[in-house]
Formats: sequence, C-alpha cells, structure tokens
Amino acid sequence: MVFAHDTEISLQAAVTLVNTGEDPDTLTSVEDLDAFYARFEFTGRRDGDEAELDAVRRSRPRLRALLTAERDEAVEMVNEMLREAHALPQLTRHDRFDWHLHAVDPDAPLERRIMVETAMAMIDVIRSDEMSRLGVCAQDDCEGIVLDLSRNRSKIFCGSSCSNRAAVAAYRARKR
Repeated sequence: MVFAHDTEISLQAAVTLVNTGEDPDTLTSVEDLDAFYARFEFTGRRDGDEAELDAVRRSRPRLRALLTAERDEAVEMVNEMLREAHALPQLTRHDRFDWHLHAVDPDAPLERRIMVETAMAMIDVIRSDEMSRLGVCAQDDCEGIVLDLSRNRSKIFCGSSCSNRAAVAAYRARKR
C-alpha cells in the first residue's frame, strides 16, 4: 500500500469522478451518482436530486486541475479548498472503517465533502512527493486521469479500454 486506505479511496473516487466527464459522459443521472456514492462508500448527507448531481458534475474541472497540477500549484489549490470548506480534520471511525480522517461535517453537501476528501488525500500525495502517481492517460485520444498505485509505477492508461486499444494497435503494428 502506497498511502493509507482512506487516502487511496479518496484519490480513486476523485479520479473516477473526473473521468466520468470524458466523452461519453457517464455521470448524467441521479442513478449514476447513486452508483458512484455506493461504489466509494461515501457516508453522510445525500440529497439525491438534480441539484446535487449538477453540483458534483461542476466540481470535475476543479478536481481535474488539482489532480494534474504541479506540486507547488497543488499546495495552493488544496489550501484554498480546505479554507473554503472551513475544514477541521478529525479522526472518526464508522461502519467497517477503522480510524481515518474526515474534515467536514457529514451533513455538508456531497460536492463539498468530495472536494475536501480529495484535498485531504492530496495532502498525503504532496507531503510524500508522490505527484508522479497522477497523470493523464497515455492513449493519444484520451484525456482520462491515471492514478498509479502500483509498486513499479507502470500504469499509464486510465482503464482497460485504453490499455486494450493500445495493445491491439501494437499487435497490428507488429503484424505489419
């Protein structure tokens, strides 16, 4: 494990959320948001309406900017996000999760909780000088974000679709 469990989950959630904005957009309904919420086991307030969906969708460009920023720029962005949310980190334990950090009230809007959880996760990334674990997909026609949690830092594609397309292209090139 590169980071603490809650850090890894928050980073994975942020990357997944940002990548839903790639063409075709895969976060277009409240049901899509419900699935995202359940997949990453968010807790706390859930409005379950179009306004919440719109707020979460509007957060994607800002999260993309953070996840692709240079280290010093990311520091400024993280601090700004935490200031805006009046974040107050506290240890908490709930459900099946042992002690971990939450920095905003569970009744805060989902979009704010996602922003703060991502900012808190990025603190670990920045402090450990691991910004290279985040990048943009190596597939020419893809702008998806890549989170590389592998030991050998070998992940270069955002998902299996892009890695499969690259493998097929390489195979076809070898056969020519």
